[in-house]
Amino acid sequence: MNRIYTCGRWMVMILIALVSVAPILWMVAGSFRPYQELFKYTSLDIHLIVPVEWTAKNFHQVIFNARDPFLRYIWNTLFVATVVTFLVLVINSMAAFAFAKLRFRLKSVVFALFMSAMIIPGEVTLVPNYLLMHDLGWLNSYKALIVPSMLSVFGIFMLRQFFAEVPNEMMEAARIDGASLPRTFLSIVLPAAVPALITLGLMTFLGNWDSYLWPLIVINDQKMQMIQVGISTFSSNEGTDWSKVLAANTISTAPILLLFLFLQRYYIQGITMSGIKG
Repeated sequence: MNRIYTCGRWMVMILIALVSVAPILWMVAGSFRPYQELFKYTSLDIHLIVPVEWTAKNFHQVIFNARDPFLRYIWNTLFVATVVTFLVLVINSMAAFAFAKLRFRLKSVVFALFMSAMIIPGEVTLVPNYLLMHDLGWLNSYKALIVPSMLSVFGIFMLRQFFAEVPNEMMEAARIDGASLPRTFLSIVLPAAVPALITLGLMTFLGNWDSYLWPLIVINDQKMQMIQVGISTFSSNEGTDWSKVLAANTISTAPILLLFLFLQRYYIQGITMSGIKG
């Protein structure tokens, strides 16, 4: 019975994995097809996934498109996502440390106000944020993409849960040894929350890599645009040539998949843990 149960569980897991991966496989396969072949095979056939005629022309036309500088879109997105991720980890880790370990007046009230911001949909803040960027003169600049994204209420909450589990005795011992508060934060608290930091970093990087609506609103210069907006513009310019659109999506998806493959162990650990144990 145990063997039957194990086999059944593995079959279900494999089926779920195939259903999840099938759209990605079709996207990658479609990016190597000529347009005439893309929708030719619609039934359950091997050529639904494996192209009959392989071609790399779609990638060449996407990457070296003079009208839509796709490599520029990738660089813009990589720059903004990297800077935002770094600032989020720095600022939110310090805020979470303050809420978890420091004592100050009205701490519970301030933290409750922070948490209440999580129930506000992002669409509600689009107009106020746009007006603020306009008043600051930051429209059509990287500052409009970076500064509003530096604070993550969920990130503060998640890191606070990890920092709260760090024994106070360790911090007290560091203070007795002469370590300053910043030194204690860098040497004791942060190393204990590495899985949470990597998880927050991955989520932040992915969110900015896939950002579409906010860059579409605040960026007008085509050369400064983000990759998702660039893909949509490429799609509208190219009409119904979905092979090039699939090639553009394959290029934009590859960095995220590689990043997740290298850091998935820490990501899963950060998601499943509610704090540091022991």
